[in-house]
Amino acid sequence: MKKSTVIDPRDAAAEAVARLLPSTAILEAIAIQGVPTGPFDTAVLASFVGETSADLAIVFLDPIETADASVADSQLVSVVDVLRPALDAAAGTLGSGVLGDSRVDDATALFTDPATEIFALSTGGSAAGWFAIRVRENLAGATPISQESLVNNLSRINNVEMALTVEIGRTRMSVRDVLGLEPGAVIELDRSAGAPADVLLNGRLIAHGEIVVVDQDYAVRITQILDVAEGLG
Repeated sequence: MKKSTVIDPRDAAAEAVARLLPSTAILEAIAIQGVPTGPFDTAVLASFVGETSADLAIVFLDPIETADASVADSQLVSVVDVLRPALDAAAGTLGSGVLGDSRVDDATALFTDPATEIFALSTGGSAAGWFAIRVRENLAGATPISQESLVNNLSRINNVEMALTVEIGRTRMSVRDVLGLEPGAVIELDRSAGAPADVLLNGRLIAHGEIVVVDQDYAVRITQILDVAEGLG
């Protein structure tokens, strides 16, 4: 009988980053001891909150040149745009949750924190960059919150506005193709005509609906409300 192997979520996240980084060579994520030589002031960071919460950072040497030399002069694509798919892939290995906005910032504090695991993104024996992940384990054995307490707590934020987005489809494009877009270009999405649109609350899928027109404005008619489990999936 074979024993199941439990993969450390940090290792899985690092491997996902290595696969999705825009490199012309195959990258390998290798855990290292100690703190590599910076600078870390132009890292791309994001925080993930969910089953396993974590802080993530990527320092990639010459990411713009690696992805496409013309990005440096583009106002359409930034370093954050180029590295966001890798952060999304890393967050996807941590279970259900939400990955916050990614940004360029100083990650020195994260890289020097003893609780942070650092991986060299290596190609041909040399580091092309580094990936840092600091897992913030959710408290186990905590006293469950009663339904009454939950309702009372939520009532305090009833007037807080949140971003509601309707999405009719997605597609993946290379940076080169994005920079080549011109008026009149047609982008094919991954959804057929007549398929329901997704309704997202702060990036979380909460419902499906159909696009309608009300007084010459677009609107969405809700056809299905998803429960928490479906939305996380």
